[in-house]
Amino acid sequence: MNDQIKINWYRTKVDKKVMSELMKKSDAKALATVIPQLALFVLTTTLAYWAYTLVHISTLPWSLPLLFVALWVHGSFVAFLGMGGPVHELCHKTPFRTPWLNQFFLLVYSFLSWSDFISFRASHVKHHQVTVHSDYDGEVVLPAKFDGESLKFFFNSFIFDPVYAYKRFRDWVWAAVGPEDKRLKNWSDWIKLKIMPVENMKMRREQRRWLLTVLFGHVALATIFIATGHWFLIPLVNFTGFYAGWGTMVVGIPQHIGLSSNVPDHRLCCRTYTCGWLPGFLYWNMQYHIEHHMFPAVPFYNLPRLHEVVKYDMPPAPHGLLATWKQIMPIVRRQRIEPDYVFVPELPHNEGERATDEILEREAAQVA
Repeated sequence: MNDQIKINWYRTKVDKKVMSELMKKSDAKALATVIPQLALFVLTTTLAYWAYTLVHISTLPWSLPLLFVALWVHGSFVAFLGMGGPVHELCHKTPFRTPWLNQFFLLVYSFLSWSDFISFRASHVKHHQVTVHSDYDGEVVLPAKFDGESLKFFFNSFIFDPVYAYKRFRDWVWAAVGPEDKRLKNWSDWIKLKIMPVENMKMRREQRRWLLTVLFGHVALATIFIATGHWFLIPLVNFTGFYAGWGTMVVGIPQHIGLSSNVPDHRLCCRTYTCGWLPGFLYWNMQYHIEHHMFPAVPFYNLPRLHEVVKYDMPPAPHGLLATWKQIMPIVRRQRIEPDYVFVPELPHNEGERATDEILEREAAQVA
């Protein structure tokens, strides 16, 4: 797919010994994020279910608002279980030193969040290789459309988008059980033509097995919940990530929006910002997005250290989500009027190194 383009990516100089340390994987450090995050999932599920048990006719004035808040909090946290953090990093194979642990938690997170890690991993490796280069990166296409100031957008993002939920579930079911020649009809051309063309039947079969596993696994769980009288666990467990996804949007959209396409420098096509510990924890430190793209073999828990090492060669990073969005919104508004406008940050005048797109591909895929 990339035989018509060769990119010599800019890289900040980092001492080899320091980089060797930063690239070290650690089961303990990975578990220090995985266990609390999954425990948080159990906790918010329990609290939301408890709030549901309080709902009676006599308590409706206060129990219904409490249940709504509990569902919103639960949805806000569990939306981070998918590709916005853990599935993304586990697809890179960088969090765990022990390969089977990486694969095990990739399956756990992907199952809970209805994530198709099969096509995503192949797509995302290409995204790293040719980041926002037109006609070659179909995962992120710039300029990105963003209508963040409408009431409909606010409601759908912060509460529930029924159209999105329906289409997501419909497309998953059809891709799992539909006829081979039509089952991906509603998926993007990038996935069905570039990442998994009909010639790549091995990957298509692998993907279908996973889609079926998730579908029938959730059907089995839902059946158990209904049979045991705990049907309310269905929106809490079976449809994790289908509502209140505002948090992943707030932390994730800044990655590339408003920046340049077709440039061989991640400092111009990716955005790094800093934030508090909670968003960073939930987002698996992907706020350090320039660093992640420039050095994709560095595990997420080492990105804050990498940021300190390379920040002398980076554009100024806004601190906090509010400051980040204050930078983004004027860019988005201007692009509505001037579609060709892009934000070009001021770069330090340092001499860097170069890494080919093949090197980025190997590091993003963790291929020797």
